[in-house]
Amino acid sequence: MKLTRLLFVFLSIISFAQEIRSIQVFNPKTNDETPVIGKDEQLILRFDDLSNSSQLYRYTYKHYNRNWEEDGLFFTEYANGSMNALIENFQYSFNTYQKYTHYELVFPNEKIQPKISGNYEIIVYKDSQEKPLFTKRFSIYEDGANLGINVTRFIDAKNPAAKQRIEIQGTGNGAGITNNLSSLTLSVIQNNNWGISLNNIRPSTTIGNQILFQQLSLAFPGNNEFYYFDNKIMNQPMDMVANTENIDGRNYTYLYPVWAYPGDYQYQPDVNGAFYFRRNDLGIERNADREGDYSWVYFALDSQKSDKEFYVLGMFNDYKADKISQMQYDEKAQKYIAKIYLKQGFYNYIIATKDSDGKLNYGEVNGNFWQTENLYQAFLYYTPFGRNFDGLIGYGEFRTPVR
Repeated sequence: MKLTRLLFVFLSIISFAQEIRSIQVFNPKTNDETPVIGKDEQLILRFDDLSNSSQLYRYTYKHYNRNWEEDGLFFTEYANGSMNALIENFQYSFNTYQKYTHYELVFPNEKIQPKISGNYEIIVYKDSQEKPLFTKRFSIYEDGANLGINVTRFIDAKNPAAKQRIEIQGTGNGAGITNNLSSLTLSVIQNNNWGISLNNIRPSTTIGNQILFQQLSLAFPGNNEFYYFDNKIMNQPMDMVANTENIDGRNYTYLYPVWAYPGDYQYQPDVNGAFYFRRNDLGIERNADREGDYSWVYFALDSQKSDKEFYVLGMFNDYKADKISQMQYDEKAQKYIAKIYLKQGFYNYIIATKDSDGKLNYGEVNGNFWQTENLYQAFLYYTPFGRNFDGLIGYGEFRTPVR
């Protein structure tokens, strides 16, 4: 009897978590989902509950070290206020086939106030934070160093057109950052994807109050510009949408197939993997928070059958390769297909493959090119004197095309 009860609770948690969709941590400063802020800045958390009920959800924060590992800090060491707080702002969907309750939270706020810089997670839960409905990463940086980033073509003898080299210069503000040089390390990620990162990089050179990172190993595959689609107008095929239909009150969006293995680079503006919820009816922009509808979106890749696994990834699913994002081969159509239930709007996505060791390859399908415009983010971590945590002394971005 006890085992049956535990199984019921476990299945209820899984089912409940599946009702939570369209999770977004939006940064008003950068107008995208880059979850990195300075002190006294805020992010916006949004999500939908497809059960269309008014549940009470709570949240808290957890601090991590520079490698996103447990650092053992107590809540009172990294935050003031309540250890858990209610998400009080919600509204019901309006004029949509899919009914839902939309929740929104501006954070950090007066309920829970982070005291230190570094890596955090916001944990959202119903009954216990040990059983979260979801977590989302964010980082808070100090104004201790300015980071300048330069991106150039990386000349690799084996593949001279595929990589980008990163050079970073850090300049201390106020007290010299070189006084605590032994604790400084750099992490660099591409397009808000911690799956594409270089970590624990030590300075290669110091000049006065400046530190330089100029290692040849600080290089990334260039990838290619992201694929995209826009279904803000749900009942009309446009912007990479080949066809739409509504069957028994359920929307379906069929995307044009994409092709693998491009021969050369072609510039196409993108938003570096981000996504935006939008709804537009007859030229009238609606409030997508509560009026954005949902659709089964069919992604397609023209390809012969392969022993590789293919995944549709982007910031909309945290680049998570799982059963939902995996593409399946359609013998009749000779295409790989993925079917994902998404709120309408504008999306960037990429198709990645998984190697035999489980590592994701983001450039195999749509190529690697040094000219690709990518978002690079540099995080400069340190351990403050006499303290037991990793702080984030500086942060920098590179968002312009490579020359």
